Amino acid sequence: MEISAQQVKELRGKTGAGMMDCKKALAESAGDLEKAVSILREKGIAKAASKEGRTTSEGIIVSVIHPGDKLGAMVEINCETDFVARTDKFREFAKQIATEIGPMTVTTVDDLLNQKMNGKAVADIVKETIGSLGENMHLKRFVRFKSDAYVTSYIHPGDKLGVMVEVSGGSGSDDRFRTFARDIAMQVAATSPMCVRREELDQTVLAKEREIYRQQALNEGKPEKIIDKIADGKIEKFFSEVVLMEQLFVKDNDKTIGSLVKETSAAIGSPITVKRFVRFRLGE
Repeated sequence: MEISAQQVKELRGKTGAGMMDCKKALAESAGDLEKAVSILREKGIAKAASKEGRTTSEGIIVSVIHPGDKLGAMVEINCETDFVARTDKFREFAKQIATEIGPMTVTTVDDLLNQKMNGKAVADIVKETIGSLGENMHLKRFVRFKSDAYVTSYIHPGDKLGVMVEVSGGSGSDDRFRTFARDIAMQVAATSPMCVRREELDQTVLAKEREIYRQQALNEGKPEKIIDKIADGKIEKFFSEVVLMEQLFVKDNDKTIGSLVKETSAAIGSPITVKRFVRFRLGE
C-alpha cells in the first residue's frame, strides 16, 4: 500500500525516529500507526530517538592500528554517563567502529553513518546500540591515518585522551624506533602542541600572540624602541611551548624533541621525521 507523507510525519512525531525508518515501519504494519510504533520500539529505534536530545558529555576515545602499522583510526564516541562508557557493550561497539573506519575512505561523520557494517548502515547500528544500552550516544569525530610510514597511537589510561602519530624513517620491528614513536605520542598527549614545526603554526595565532606581548610590554612602561625585541623573545618562548620539535622532552628535560629526533636517528642509522599528529581529549 502507499504510505502518505502525513502518516510518516505523524509517526515521526510519536517516536522521533527517522523518516525512512518510519516509512519502513508503516509499510510493514500496512499503515497501522500503533503497530508501526511497536515495530520501531521492538527494533530499538523509537527508544533511541526519544533520547536524542540528552546531553552526551561522557564517552571514550578508542584507536586501532591495523597489521603493518601503516593504517590506523581513532574515534571519539560519546554517551550520557561514565557508567555506560565503561560497559563491555559500549567499548566493543567503539572498538568495532574504530576497526571498520581503517579500510574506509570516509572523511566525515555523516559519511561514516551512511556506510555499511555487517550489512547494516552505521546509523542504524548506532540506533540499535542506543536502544540496547538505554542511553543516547553519538559518534563525535574520528581520524584516519593511511601512510607509507609508521603509524601508532597512545590512549591515556581512562580512555578520555588519545593521540595518533605518523613517523617516517624506521620500522615497527625496531624496538628503538617503536619506543621513540610511542614517546612522541605520549609527549603530544602530555603537552598538547599546536604543530610539529614552527613554520606550520597558524600565522593568525602567531600575530595575535605577538600583539599581546607588545601590549603587555607597553602596559609595563617599557620603552617603545625595545617593545618589538621583548615581543620577539616571548614569541621564542611561545614556540618552545606549542611547537612539538621545540618542546622539552617530558621524560628528560635536558633535551628537546628535536634533539631526541636527531639522537634516535643516529642510533638507528636512518633520518626520522615526525610527519603529523592528532590529539583528541574527550569533550573538546
